[in-house]
Amino acid sequence: MGIQRVTEADFEVEVLRSELPVLVDLYADWCEPCKQLHPILEELASELQGRLKVVQIDVEKSPILAQSFGVRSIPMLVLLANGQPVDHAMGLVDKRRLMEMVTPVLPKSTDTIEPKELAQLIGTGRAVAVDVRDTYAYGRYRIPRAVHVPAEELSTRVQELAPTDGRMRVLYGRTTTEGEEAAKALKAQGVQVPYLVGGFLHWEADGLEVERGK
Repeated sequence: MGIQRVTEADFEVEVLRSELPVLVDLYADWCEPCKQLHPILEELASELQGRLKVVQIDVEKSPILAQSFGVRSIPMLVLLANGQPVDHAMGLVDKRRLMEMVTPVLPKSTDTIEPKELAQLIGTGRAVAVDVRDTYAYGRYRIPRAVHVPAEELSTRVQELAPTDGRMRVLYGRTTTEGEEAAKALKAQGVQVPYLVGGFLHWEADGLEVERGK
């Protein structure tokens, strides 16, 4: 969907009544920092499509909205959730700052699981971690009771990932990327398996229990 232009005529419908959180970019065509910010916002809108709406409001064409947001300089970014402002940023900001800003209000993806959530699921017997790292990494240390299915063997061991015992399978690698790539490979085969956000590094950083090699 990309970035959507919004005016005073459709602001209520597109922003205040939006089911998704909305990042509002207040800008003007003559503003150089606004132009530099635009590709960053486009990238963000593309990556978070379906979870975040990014809209632009021309402050010169929508002066009433500019006044309501208290615009004194541009670019000005305002994050709204359920129609209410929850955060804002001024000037040219990088993608990392934007991600930090919007992440707390993003609707949870069914494709991912946070480390602490996975720990709870494992503790209550509702999930099994699937380690897609190499044999050496798995043998040294791993998530407790994790099964080992190396990434290169996923296509031939798909049946092992089916939750026939009622326990969800959750993929993880060293980082988010490894788990995400494994999940995408399985999805291409028609198998939907969530992956661990941050991978094993995030699990360790959160101070969660680690099972070491025997």
